[in-house]
Amino acid sequence: MQEKEKFMKIALKEAQKAYEKMEIPVGAIIVKDGKIIARAHNQKETKFDTTKHAEILAIQKASKKLNSWRLIDCEMYVTLEPCSMCAGAIINSRIKKVYIGANDEKTGAIGSVLNLFDDYKFNHKPEYEKGIMKEECEIILKQFFKELRKLKSEDK
Repeated sequence: MQEKEKFMKIALKEAQKAYEKMEIPVGAIIVKDGKIIARAHNQKETKFDTTKHAEILAIQKASKKLNSWRLIDCEMYVTLEPCSMCAGAIINSRIKKVYIGANDEKTGAIGSVLNLFDDYKFNHKPEYEKGIMKEECEIILKQFFKELRKLKSEDK
């Protein structure tokens, strides 16, 4: 198993934590020098805060750990393509590279709907790689929304 898959599996464990809280199952971890320095999952529903995406929470934890907002030489592994808010935070925090599991055809801001990393002239341009454990990352999302639809139909 490659290092990319090893770290994405850990991000998937974070996504599972979100799933168990009935949050959209997205997980993110931040790695520096081969070591995980932050891990997080979506908490938008439980915290009643639209900014509590896995990526934002992981960036906050990593910044606290490193005592800096600059996450230079850090890599992020995230199970779902970041939205524009998260892509902007990744750019601003100077993360070196992002490994992405599943595409997000509705709100993805690293190629699916727009591409903040490639199409605009920001002061920092993160590298990225898509499709890391794509099927596994898609399965947990599909299962979650299937279960959510079932629960909503039972409520009627």
